[in-house]
Amino acid sequence: MAVTTLDATTALIIVDLQKGIVDYPFIHPIGGVVQRSRRLLDAFRERGLPVVLVNVTGFAPGRTERPRRSDALPADWAELIPELNQQPSDILVTKRTWGAFANTELAARLKALGATQVVVSGVATGTGVESTARQAYEHGFNVTLAVDAMTDANPEAHDYSLRQVFPKLGESGTADEIIALLDKRGA
Repeated sequence: MAVTTLDATTALIIVDLQKGIVDYPFIHPIGGVVQRSRRLLDAFRERGLPVVLVNVTGFAPGRTERPRRSDALPADWAELIPELNQQPSDILVTKRTWGAFANTELAARLKALGATQVVVSGVATGTGVESTARQAYEHGFNVTLAVDAMTDANPEAHDYSLRQVFPKLGESGTADEIIALLDKRGA
């Protein structure tokens, strides 16, 4: 469903735009994803709406069928990219799982700010973004996905999330459509 409305207190969540990830071979140029995410950031900050910047520092425990990296990650791997221009008012969530709500205080912090809706963007569409959106939905937030401000290394995962999962979780729109709704409501 196309994005139709934004609640009075809508938070922006940008997932895993960090130094160790942005050089992955994504299906869409990361520069455009970063640029649209930054435009969303600026729009939310200008209106005094909550901004959440998420980074990941490792992996959840447990066995998987896929081998995990055994080498040490570079010291700056988890640092947010400078284009996000992190501000003191931003909420930083450091996670060790795919989703930003699991094992963090994010839901409580957003609810304490009166947030009832989240806009989610970032990487990767089929893991970090989708997991964060699912968890937000399960916590009772209205969910909007900024579809042109996200990408994935796997085209099938990206397309599946956009076509099959996201319509079940909320509404989707472009960064421009979301910003236009912010402008329209005069926030």
